[in-house]
This record gives sequence, structure tokens and C-alpha cells, in this order.
Amino acid sequence: MTKYEELLSSAADDDVTVIEQYPFKNDRFKGLYCNGVVALGKNIETETEKTCILAEELGHHYTAVGNITDQSNTGNRKQEMRGRILAYNELVGLHGIVDAYQHHCRSICEAAEYLSVTEAFLNASLDYYRSKYGACATFGNYAIMFEPAIAVLELI
Repeated sequence: MTKYEELLSSAADDDVTVIEQYPFKNDRFKGLYCNGVVALGKNIETETEKTCILAEELGHHYTAVGNITDQSNTGNRKQEMRGRILAYNELVGLHGIVDAYQHHCRSICEAAEYLSVTEAFLNASLDYYRSKYGACATFGNYAIMFEPAIAVLELI
């Protein structure tokens, strides 16, 4: 089962309806959550991108209240970020960074492919973790360095 299929199953378990190939009038939308329904735009090119967008929209299902499409509003931007953070933690997380390292991924491209996320999504998640943890975080017996570049070190 792919990660996308797992997310679809999770959505169904939480009584969230997912509509694929939704014809948004505004091409800036690739996904939208409203009242128990996630709409995924027809302009999504790959299942990997669809996975990232669905994870974020499900994050909004769990965290958002009301219409948050107006991103000029500070409260809406905060709610938008909360949905993204849930998606980052679901699809990447510190555990995913370590897992990619253990599976010999040696570049962002390889790690993104291994984790079934887009490179842009992986980079955004790493930016978030860098802002949250600073230069370094630990996970189990591993140190994850975010600066000056991403690196994983096994602690002895």
C-alpha cells in the first residue's frame, strides 16, 4: 500500500471525503479542506505531490477552524502552518530523516524519493525542523545536523 493509499484510508476512517481531480477556478489551489471534505485539484501532476497535499489538507481537518484561505490574516497563516506541521511530521519527521539515512540515501533527491515526498516538501520540512530545533536535534542514537547542511550522525 502506498503512502497516498494509507492517507486515503486514514481519511475514510475519520469520515473525511476525498474528491480527486477537482476543477478549482483558481489554479493557485491544489488542495482545499472544508467541512469534512478534501478536494484535490486536477492540476496535481504526480501521486507523490498528491500525497503531500492530502497530508496537509488532513492536517487542516485536525487543526483548522473556519475559512483560512485569506493568508493576509495572521491567524489564518498560523492555522495554515499547523496543518503543514502535521503533514511534515506524518510524512517526514525526525524518524524519517534517520530512516532515509539508514537506507543509504545520500542526497535530498534520494531521501525525497525514499520517503515518497516531493523535494520541495522535504526541503520545507527541513526548514521547519531547523527553525524548531536549531542547528541539531537528536533522535534515538542519532544526531541530525541541520546546519551548515543536513547530516545524520550515529552516536556511540
